Amino acid sequence: MRTVEDTLSLLDWKRHIFDLYRAVRAHDDPRAARELWRFTKDDLFRSHAQSPLPEEKRASFEGVPYFDYDPALRFLVSLEEAEPERYDIASSRDGTYSFTRFARAPLNIAGTDVELEVYWLEAYGGGVFVPFRDSTSGKSTYGAGRYLLDTVKGSDLGEVDGRLVIDFNFAYNPSCSYDPQWDCPLAPPPNWLRVPVEAGERYP
Repeated sequence: MRTVEDTLSLLDWKRHIFDLYRAVRAHDDPRAARELWRFTKDDLFRSHAQSPLPEEKRASFEGVPYFDYDPALRFLVSLEEAEPERYDIASSRDGTYSFTRFARAPLNIAGTDVELEVYWLEAYGGGVFVPFRDSTSGKSTYGAGRYLLDTVKGSDLGEVDGRLVIDFNFAYNPSCSYDPQWDCPLAPPPNWLRVPVEAGERYP
């Protein structure tokens, strides 16, 4: 059972993440915004009680490894309507989370047309969720995939002129990649890309 102290600590973590993404959206230089995001997250991983790192690893933590920033992997996407479909997406601890697909995001990565499904969390308040796997998964990146957006937790890159920002340079590992005590929804098969995405966080 989570204590009052734990709950308020988790609330504080979420405030930090919401504030961080607000600063990222306000920045006029995506590359500089990614550096702000990277170093702020590393500091939170070392110092915050709700860090996904096990407590004994925080003092020696040297930062999450990243690919170099690649401007070609930042997209402004006009989402396409998709027939709503409910998914019970598997989680890292053998549970499920309910999401509904509501749109598709068409992309072209290094000359290859691909698309991501965009999901809405079917829980109180809801939120947009975009996970993915790619051909680096299990090699240079976390095997179960990474996240691009998870707005219920503050991970929101915003919109530009009505187009959703999808920037793989901000792709990040789910908490369960650092410690199996965390329960994380995994990328479902429709979002398994057949191309390598060498951007964002590498394997921790």
